[in-house]
Amino acid sequence: MTEDGEDGPLHHSCEAPGKGDSIANDSSKLNTSIVDVKSTNGHKDDLRLRNTGEGISPYQPRPPLLPRLSKSRKSISLEETVRTRRLRNSQESLSDPAETGSSTDSLKEDETVVAPSGFVLQGTAAVRNERDPSGRPHSAVPTGSPAFRDRGSSLSDYERRPCSQQSDLTVQQWRAAKVRLSPVQPTGPLPALEKSFASATLRAANRIDRDCLDYAMPAREKLGERLHRNLSDSRLLENMGSDSASVNSMRSTYSVLSPIRPQDMRNRSFMEGSVLGSGALLGAEELDRLFPDRRVGIYIATWNMQGEKGLPVNLDDLLLPTDSEFAQDFYVIGVQEGCPDRREWETRLQESLGPYYVMLYAASHGVLYLTVFVRRDLIWFCSEAEHATVTTRIISQIKTKGAVGIAFTFFGTSFLFVTSHFTSGDAKVYERILDYNKIVEALALPKGLPDTNPYRSTPSDVTTRFDQVFWFGDFNFRLDKDRSEVEAVISSTVGGEMSPLLEHDQLSKEMKEGSIFKGFQEASIHFLPTYKFDIGRDVYDTTSKQRTPSYTDRILFRSRQANDIKTLMYTSCSNIKTSDHRPVIGVFQVKLRPGRDNIPLCAGQFDRSLYLEGIRRRRITREIKTKEAMKNQSSTICTIS
Repeated sequence: MTEDGEDGPLHHSCEAPGKGDSIANDSSKLNTSIVDVKSTNGHKDDLRLRNTGEGISPYQPRPPLLPRLSKSRKSISLEETVRTRRLRNSQESLSDPAETGSSTDSLKEDETVVAPSGFVLQGTAAVRNERDPSGRPHSAVPTGSPAFRDRGSSLSDYERRPCSQQSDLTVQQWRAAKVRLSPVQPTGPLPALEKSFASATLRAANRIDRDCLDYAMPAREKLGERLHRNLSDSRLLENMGSDSASVNSMRSTYSVLSPIRPQDMRNRSFMEGSVLGSGALLGAEELDRLFPDRRVGIYIATWNMQGEKGLPVNLDDLLLPTDSEFAQDFYVIGVQEGCPDRREWETRLQESLGPYYVMLYAASHGVLYLTVFVRRDLIWFCSEAEHATVTTRIISQIKTKGAVGIAFTFFGTSFLFVTSHFTSGDAKVYERILDYNKIVEALALPKGLPDTNPYRSTPSDVTTRFDQVFWFGDFNFRLDKDRSEVEAVISSTVGGEMSPLLEHDQLSKEMKEGSIFKGFQEASIHFLPTYKFDIGRDVYDTTSKQRTPSYTDRILFRSRQANDIKTLMYTSCSNIKTSDHRPVIGVFQVKLRPGRDNIPLCAGQFDRSLYLEGIRRRRITREIKTKEAMKNQSSTICTIS
């Protein structure tokens, strides 16, 4: 057998073995192959494959193809090979639980090792028990095996190569296999990925900006609810149950706004007037994007201010109660006997709600004030607002009693908010019923807004011409019971159970008889009577009149569809004591429906001057508080005597 020299076309040759090199084996056993690993010219290794029997078999098992290494990579010096063997065997000895391995074994170049598969490795121990990346042992293939004799017609490119090229590729694959780990296969089927993300829910009613720390923590702790589809709050991207690459891609490409395709813009479908039309501004697609459950949060407050000039120092207790986890989408505030400066009152409301809300509309009737605030990102889905007023006094110029109403459409749902002040007096129940009847007949709404369901409307009752109606104010209905008995019931009340008092409530009786507020409902009352208190005190009237405590301030609601309005909170605000009435607040979730784009849109119109003034005052208030805090810190000086 001869070897190719340096000038030969191939660096490795494979020839038939001589007679003296054959090894006699039993015919039933596999023929043994001997692999000699040698170093040629100090840089190249020769791999010789010697078979016995009929000759060299071209049907050697083919390992996975790997990229060919460069000549510089194949030329490894003897010193590098020795160092590599020492390192590998030292690692094997560390992982050997029995500590039977030795690093000196790597220097035994002439040692012959018999692999478990019967494959004889001679010259180095570095390749013993090696497996290719597919997990198959490198063993010789018997030439006379019938299983491989019929494969001549389906030889692969690798099998058709000359024997020297196959050997050269095998050496490269063995070298690469020394530094590659076998892939880890899962023990069972992988769990299916969910189609939707699981994270903290942030509805339109529940989104709070980052700087509002009081609301940020509960939003992060509330897990396991449905994610809002439009991802319009940046905290959602931090809590999303998806891979970081997707989140980074969305951030870099579309920021936090929902992407808009030019094709959708070309369709010009925003003013088609279709409820289910794709891309309709008030349609189902846009509604589901903002409100996946199709419910909007509404906060309502009613308060008889008793005409006081001085407003409370802080209106947070009125608008932002501490027991409420999230702010709502709409804030509607009705005032009876309001302060003389109506603009000052609206500015204080804007200051308390902050830059997150804008005033959609405000109306007044004498000292009756009604104001509607909406989240600034929802104003685009509101129609133009309309208002109307009714006076219940004989002399129309006296506007202390009556009602003011504001109507608008949000998506496809029409709303009517009415605040009123009825006739006062313990025994004037009939006069109060007359006030109600006059208001429902004379309140001229809607004016230009289309009726969403004209078949269920009646011209004699304004409340039947809207989908959702809220009526609140100082109705002046009293408790038909002596004061001493009422105070005795109040003192014995446990757990907010007010049913013994409500049995004598005039309004509850008239509503059951159907003489007033037909079709309206009221949430359960679990708070104390809101009238009449001494100003600045939690004590009922101590004047000579000794008025009986009563539930004069109420919030009622009705809807065209059953169960459209859900009450979340109905209570009084006991911390505001500048009037003889306690404010009453209610939080509701209201069902929404998609609408048509053929209504007169608000188009983002709001009171800009009020917004800027409220923000300016909010900034000044914050600066004053900061200075006071710094002053208090500097005044606390520790003295050592």
